Amino acid sequence: MAMSIGERIRGRRLLRGWSVRLAADRAGISHASWSRIERGLQAADNLFVLAGIAEALECSVVDLTGTALSTGDRRVAEAQLGVHAVRRALVEFELAGGDARQGLAEELALVRRLRHECDYARAVGLLPGLLRDLQAACRGPERGAALAMLCEATFLASSLLRSLGFAADAWLGAERCREVAEEVEDPVLLALAAFARACAANSCGSYARQSTLAQRGITELESRLAAPGGLEMLGVLRLMCAVAGRGEEHQSWMDEAGRIARRTGETTTLALFFGPANVNLWRLGFEADAGEPGRAVEIATTADLSAARVNSRLVFFHGDLARAYAGWGREAEAVKHLLVAERVAPQHVHSSPLMQETARGLLDRAQRRAGGAALRGLCERMRVAG
Repeated sequence: MAMSIGERIRGRRLLRGWSVRLAADRAGISHASWSRIERGLQAADNLFVLAGIAEALECSVVDLTGTALSTGDRRVAEAQLGVHAVRRALVEFELAGGDARQGLAEELALVRRLRHECDYARAVGLLPGLLRDLQAACRGPERGAALAMLCEATFLASSLLRSLGFAADAWLGAERCREVAEEVEDPVLLALAAFARACAANSCGSYARQSTLAQRGITELESRLAAPGGLEMLGVLRLMCAVAGRGEEHQSWMDEAGRIARRTGETTTLALFFGPANVNLWRLGFEADAGEPGRAVEIATTADLSAARVNSRLVFFHGDLARAYAGWGREAEAVKHLLVAERVAPQHVHSSPLMQETARGLLDRAQRRAGGAALRGLCERMRVAG
């Protein structure tokens, strides 16, 4: 059985030789909360709290959440084992000439679809060959189109690696995305690369860097908004700034993203699906982490799920709502949404440390009440112990 988040936090604190009170003071939380998290009496599924603890312990959130290779989901295990081949393709990355096979656009579209379906195993299996073949095509007669496809492929690689918990590898993928975008000199692809790097920085626990990269991307894009897709990417980057901000700063960025979304409507640019529905989902996730579960649930009641056309959006909706309900003390609703999330995207749920932690916290409460058969089944599939 993999270590829990609380056990990892305790281990790192003890290695430092720090008391709970000292560590909690460094993180800006109460020592009682820190102690309850270590002992598994309080779920560590709040990203803001985890970020503070990670900063206090001088590590990343991923170091605390871990990448559990012991998952009971065979498909997740296959995806995690396939990461080495993706990493090697990114390390050996070179825009050199060679023989490019046919059907690369169709294969890229397939990987994009598999990512949105959260079928990580199949997507990771296809990526190494696709990355190499697109590099070869970049020295052929269709160089421009191949470079644009390679930029998206490296973005997809970074996104998949983040979803599987490989933060440093996700940063490598984002850097490759930047290299290709600079070769193309397309403002929208440069914005995509800025988004990829900001997301990867967030996964590595570099929140100030996340904000800097997103704001830099905004500055570079604002003078070239006439490019098709430019306005949508501006909105996406503003959402990244909102996630990195707090208080009035967060609200300002989020409001600006909302204004842009009202102008663009629902979009499909680079399969990021920016629009009013997407902004609402980001708001929900933020409030769940900001300790405002009631506000998160209120936002969910206005969410337009008809616009959430891909599993990768639906699973976050139900996962964030489950965390909100759990934080609100409404365990039955939390379990219901976790089970819906699992049905929508089992590979994502079974590889998500935050969802595992939510389930573990709910299981602990259920065991104290001698109930929760459906939850125990979910935890067994996720290999989560109470």
